[in-house]
Amino acid sequence: MGYFDLIGWVDEFILYDDMQYTRRDWRNRNKIKTPNGSAWLTIPVEVKGKYFQKINETVVSDSNWAKDHWATIKQFYGKARYFKEYKEVFESFYLTTTEPYLSRINYELLVRVNEILGITTKISWSGDYELADGKTERLLSLVQQARGDEYISGPAAKDYIVESLFTDAGIKLTWMDYSGYPEYEQLYPPFEHGVTVLDLIFNEGNNAADYLKYVGNGK
Repeated sequence: MGYFDLIGWVDEFILYDDMQYTRRDWRNRNKIKTPNGSAWLTIPVEVKGKYFQKINETVVSDSNWAKDHWATIKQFYGKARYFKEYKEVFESFYLTTTEPYLSRINYELLVRVNEILGITTKISWSGDYELADGKTERLLSLVQQARGDEYISGPAAKDYIVESLFTDAGIKLTWMDYSGYPEYEQLYPPFEHGVTVLDLIFNEGNNAADYLKYVGNGK
């Protein structure tokens, strides 16, 4: 939920996919609810050597992944209250996609979810801009090129962002808070927060945005 809440909060969301791909991360996997707790759904990808490859260079290694994922989603969410209402939106992707690149797969699903949640934020790619050297310098440059006056970041970036560079440039740096989201009527109690946004959509339907802190409250 927090990821899409962040997208809905900003004026422009830049897909930062020219950075190094990392394993055991959220870029190619997410969690679903099952009667036995949460379980990973993972898109198998090709990893070269010690994976010194960019996210936008990463391709799937098994073309059957999408059909397998959809079969699993139907198995565990088929009885969710709003599954039938939103089934076609996702089934049309999972059963027809031949997209080999992970970034493009994520983009296609992101667009579908944004539409359901009423998110109209401009989506762009880091490759649309000139890329500066240095981790913080590159982020700052992207904000400046996009003519932004504030950068909203996930908390994990606190490990490497040099906040003073944003302050010196007159750009506000805000940290996204992924805590404090309300519970909703979820299959297979007890409730778990750290699962795919599809869980929220299939269980709450057109009320899903009401469970977000920024999107649902018009911030």
